[in-house]
Amino acid sequence: MPTHALKRPTLLALCACVLVAQSMVAAINLLIPQLSSSSLHPSHTEILWTVDAYVIVFAGLLVPAGALGDRYGRKGALLTGLALFAAGAATSALATGPAVLIAGRGLSGAGAALITPATLSVLMQLSAPEHRARSMGAWTLSIGLGGAAGNLGGGLAGQFLTWRALFAVMVPLAVVLAAAVSITVPRTEPATRSSPDPLGTLLLTAGLVAILFGIIEGPTYGWSSVRILGAFAAGALLIAAFTTHALRSAAPLFDPRVFASARLRAASLGTATGFFGLFSLFFVNSQYLQGVKGFGAAVTGVAILPLVFGMAATQRLATRWADRPRAVIGAGLTLIGLGLLGASTADARTPYAVFVCWLLVISAGAGLSMPALTIGVVTSLPAHQAGLGSGLGTTARETGAALGVAVTGTVLSGHADLLDGMGPALRTVGVVVLVATALVIAGYGKRPEGARGSAGPAAAAGRARAAHHTPAHGERPAPLGRDAGR
Repeated sequence: MPTHALKRPTLLALCACVLVAQSMVAAINLLIPQLSSSSLHPSHTEILWTVDAYVIVFAGLLVPAGALGDRYGRKGALLTGLALFAAGAATSALATGPAVLIAGRGLSGAGAALITPATLSVLMQLSAPEHRARSMGAWTLSIGLGGAAGNLGGGLAGQFLTWRALFAVMVPLAVVLAAAVSITVPRTEPATRSSPDPLGTLLLTAGLVAILFGIIEGPTYGWSSVRILGAFAAGALLIAAFTTHALRSAAPLFDPRVFASARLRAASLGTATGFFGLFSLFFVNSQYLQGVKGFGAAVTGVAILPLVFGMAATQRLATRWADRPRAVIGAGLTLIGLGLLGASTADARTPYAVFVCWLLVISAGAGLSMPALTIGVVTSLPAHQAGLGSGLGTTARETGAALGVAVTGTVLSGHADLLDGMGPALRTVGVVVLVATALVIAGYGKRPEGARGSAGPAAAAGRARAAHHTPAHGERPAPLGRDAGR
């Protein structure tokens, strides 16, 4: 398959897939009141797991799912992911008890873990180097659209339908997407040098799940509780075991020395930072609009849509300035931090129009920075491991999102109500975003003319040529990404 064969129908199908997968992260939040009073009679803990199961499984499986797509076929991984996503949605829609509902959410999360890296990997394989920034812009915009669509869909279902309807509609939607993928998406050549590495996959997945559990459940059980400290300790030990195994293995899931690249570390931190800020906003946004401003669930879903407009408006700028990643990323993340500080001033008397201005600042920052950050992560690895790179980037994204919700929830829990705690919570997150932005900018450093690791066509083409080199029998591949930070 030629590498420069991305057609518009293919791009639309891939972006629609990631939009739908991302939408189910947020949609459930607006259905919590209805679920709590439903015939399933879920406990508070079961409600939390209904929300969290999707995210934990999704983020925990992203890296191995991306590697599996690279090894066995990206189109096949995408179609399998859509099938699992539909099966999970059907299970949730037909759930007769909380345990079945949670299991369905987890199954859909596993499908999303296959869908997301596969879509980005196909884009990287089919896009010409000079068009990759535009493709990444469309892909990251789809993530933002997914969040907005999830809020809107959850709000509409919560006000006019039932929670089962939201899951039920995902089944035919996934079928339609699978048909579109089958028709429009070509098969790309699998990476013969990638390895499934069952032991490494088990260690890394278990470690990520343990850490994500600790982050997500920390505000509920207390950060110093035995359960949370045990989760963090288990996660650290499992990831250390994975690192030891990968460094000794002749065919690891991925070489941990890839993180010797300052560019990859900075791009991963920037991705996590952006979503740390965004999901802190998402966590309080719907509560503020409904509980303080008095909006209904459906109106709240519509009121969040300006976030999409800000991202869409800056996508063209992000594409035009793709050869200046340090400036674009620094400006975008700074806008997110400043927008959060501005939003922290909102109270019951703040007009919606003023609040929307801060939403636009935050979303403009996300639209400006996220395409360059995505490219920074994916192109730090060889082209044949684009799925793995996407998995790493999306893991950073989801981990940052989980941290944003956890930190915001922790700050809120120390105040009497949402209105009293919203300002301090958003200010805390805004300051953290600005501090992390300084670290990201320092990690990117000044880009010399012609430096590798940029999003420029020459660098991307060079990495694509290098990816075709096949080591001799028994030769261990060189550590990945070592040049990316130069």
